[in-house]
Amino acid sequence: MNSADNYSKQVKWLGGLLLVALVAGCDGSNPVDLSPTDPGGGTGTGGAEGHGPAPVELGTAGTYVILAKERVTNVPTSDITGNIGLSPAAASLFAGFAQDLPAGAAFSTAAQVTGNVYASDYAVPTPANLTTAIGDMEAAYTDAAGRPTPDHTELADGNIGGLTLPPGLYKWSGAVTIPGNVTLEGTANDVWIFQIAGGITQASGARVILAGNALAQNIFWQVAGIVAIGTTAHMEGVVLSQTAITLNTGATANGRLLAQTAVTLAGNTIVEE
Repeated sequence: MNSADNYSKQVKWLGGLLLVALVAGCDGSNPVDLSPTDPGGGTGTGGAEGHGPAPVELGTAGTYVILAKERVTNVPTSDITGNIGLSPAAASLFAGFAQDLPAGAAFSTAAQVTGNVYASDYAVPTPANLTTAIGDMEAAYTDAAGRPTPDHTELADGNIGGLTLPPGLYKWSGAVTIPGNVTLEGTANDVWIFQIAGGITQASGARVILAGNALAQNIFWQVAGIVAIGTTAHMEGVVLSQTAITLNTGATANGRLLAQTAVTLAGNTIVEE
């Protein structure tokens, strides 16, 4: 057999292997992985090498640990790390902080706040900045609420106390209760989004616990109703409430409290993540 015949046979052999590979990829027996990193659903990646949906973009609302539209009230003494913002309500709708506002200043300070306190009637550029932040907060709420294809629907009929939850998109048509500790376990790149059509009631002393390397900044509670965090309870994550957020005496939170109406505090410790 001459070299030309050998070459022809080798070409046919390689062509046959290629055909087999292509057929296997098309008939599903050995499929090519085309799974998307869908930023809008529950099956994408939360970030580099992460699991869960893509994180919710907070925009400039992410520069506040507490942000509200109507009022922020506090029964002293609270300990808040991060900036507080209120708009379109004026500074008179802050209560219990004893702000110090120099003449013509764009922000005030308070002994209970490690950060700045901003209100819509402070000096420029604060009014415009707060208008943008409120818009970003509302857009973040809409984004979180609109994510399709949840990984879990009506889990435990909304009673998530005692559960360990992996990253993903969770959806409830009613309220969620946390009567006991709930654990969110994952990596630093994993993301959780909780879509809640009702409110959240967290029992006194109940804790949201992060396991592994999970981060509060990657946890988003989108809540249409009232968020009520019980006495000495602990919350983790970004709370996006369409209604109100209330922390009872001694409750703590690691993350952000962003409400489209009011935030009510009573001797709480709030730390931005």
